[in-house]
Amino acid sequence: MKATILATAITTSLATTAVADGVVNLYSSRHYDTDERLYSDFEEATGITINRIEGNADELIARMEAEGANSPADVLITVDTSRLARAKNAGILQSIDSDVLEDKIPSNLQDTDNQWFGFSQRARIIFYAKDSVDTPPATYLDLADPAYKGKVCIRSSTNTYNQTLLASIVTNHGEDAAADWAEGVVANMARAPQGGDTDQLRGLVSGECEIAVSNSYYFARALRTDVKGVSADIDKIGWVFPAQDAEGAHMNLSGAGVAAHAPNRDNAIAFLEYLASEQAQKYFSSGNDEFPAVADVELADNVAKLGQFKADGVDLATVAENIPTAQKIFNAAGWE
Repeated sequence: MKATILATAITTSLATTAVADGVVNLYSSRHYDTDERLYSDFEEATGITINRIEGNADELIARMEAEGANSPADVLITVDTSRLARAKNAGILQSIDSDVLEDKIPSNLQDTDNQWFGFSQRARIIFYAKDSVDTPPATYLDLADPAYKGKVCIRSSTNTYNQTLLASIVTNHGEDAAADWAEGVVANMARAPQGGDTDQLRGLVSGECEIAVSNSYYFARALRTDVKGVSADIDKIGWVFPAQDAEGAHMNLSGAGVAAHAPNRDNAIAFLEYLASEQAQKYFSSGNDEFPAVADVELADNVAKLGQFKADGVDLATVAENIPTAQKIFNAAGWE
């Protein structure tokens, strides 16, 4: 409801001030109140006012397609590589040249045509119940081991995080291995897929499952603040950064790109460059419990508690190309 009200309230002003000095029009599917600090700091530092429309990623992408060349959008910011790839394939982003972004954002965290860039990351981690699991899975592929039959909680196949994870398995290990993995995980599920990532952690606490898959920032948030059904019993949960002797832990992205018909293109690029600044990168960690995309940026204490790990360095633009294959594999495996 909040996103709908906000969109309705500022649509008229965006239409009349689409081209203006000191303005950038942001379409955002990031739904975190803590991002307010990012926007206010940018406005204070640059004098550029941010006008926002917030909503579901698919709705925003469809809206930008429908608006076409008349779209007031300057920047699309969203979560997960799959949605960034969807936006590019829909033709609503444009290539940009930025020495700042090229220098700061690792090449595997940006589009090959510079149509989108990753600005924060979340590791997809294997969590387990300490009191009942002596030998947790060490890799994503281990989740399909029959030893874990009836123990695994994981989200649905329509979840973008899981789609990108499976696409990365296709990229790193091939389609046959990915198909075997999906079938094995389905056989090992403790329950039908349900809920969000936090609900998978709650499943561990409640005893409904013994192993769960979730993005790191949901757990880090429960370390920092009270999350119902998780924080009170968080000491019962252990975690594994998967594949540390192989490709490394899979990373989900939050990223952004400049809209194809951006009326304030220079301001849009300035906003993306600001997101790569040390100030913004630190805030992604302290404000929303994420890992920065830029190297050597200090982590928030609760994020640092997760420990050091090896991240998968696979090119995420290539992973995005395998998302349709991943969905076919999910369907064939009967993953709800």
